[in-house]
Amino acid sequence: MNERRLDDAEMATWLPTIRFVQLLPQVLDRALKAETGLNHAHYAILITLANDSEKAIPMTELARIAGLSRSRLSHAIDSLEERGWVIRTSCSSDKRTLTAALTDAGRELLRSAAPVHVAQIRELVLDPLSAAEREQLGSIVSKLLPGITAAL
Repeated sequence: MNERRLDDAEMATWLPTIRFVQLLPQVLDRALKAETGLNHAHYAILITLANDSEKAIPMTELARIAGLSRSRLSHAIDSLEERGWVIRTSCSSDKRTLTAALTDAGRELLRSAAPVHVAQIRELVLDPLSAAEREQLGSIVSKLLPGITAAL
């Protein structure tokens, strides 16, 4: 096997995968912006904060979960904070650690954005697949994800 080049079978798997991975965030972003004025990266941050309920999340942990650099996350949090959707505070146990939490306005925005996002996910990813294919996709992505997150 040539280690410098993907063979035809590998290319047949890789090309549609990379195209899908590149295009999906753009399509999700466009729909969210049109319906709510919120971009997909900001939605991902807000939903991550919402999933941790009332608890504030340290910025380094939020960057890791959201898959963003600390710099990109900081800019995004600045924008979300300016709009009143997120509040940034110092951690109660370590004043040097910054945390972020969702505000009531941020929760309300998510309530209005979620149906748009869910409809897009169903239309573009879930509905075209059978139940068995969805299970396979989840299994495959779960198998690949640790290598990706470890490389960050």
